[in-house]
Amino acid sequence: MSDRHIIKGGPRALQVYEYAVLRVVPRVERGECINAGVLVYCRAESYVGARTHLDEARLRALDPQADVAGVHAALRAVEGVCAGGTAAGQASGDDPGRRFRWLVAPRSTIVQPGPVHTGLTADPAAETERLLDLLVR
Repeated sequence: MSDRHIIKGGPRALQVYEYAVLRVVPRVERGECINAGVLVYCRAESYVGARTHLDEARLRALDPQADVAGVHAALRAVEGVCAGGTAAGQASGDDPGRRFRWLVAPRSTIVQPGPVHTGLTADPAAETERLLDLLVR
């Protein structure tokens, strides 16, 4: 068996994480979307986080009448649910995994989660930033 498939321990061993891209679909009937954020969940670290970035010019290119303020509010709400506490509203008492599962559930709204993918990381918060730069900005 090859060493490349073995996760080795150390100061910060690699942990499995799950992530989904947040997409903005201004006109559902057209199916066009832009990436506006990422959700990351790492069970081993009890971490759930979201980072968002809305390119308003790209959004308006898809729909000049888009409710930009509403999209910003929806993205802030996702970040709040991930943060937990009072910012999470009714989800404040839920564990990180349950909050992540609720956020990635399919929905027909302007802000939608994409499919869930997996990876390995030693630092879920840094991975959230890396994925935002890679997939959104």
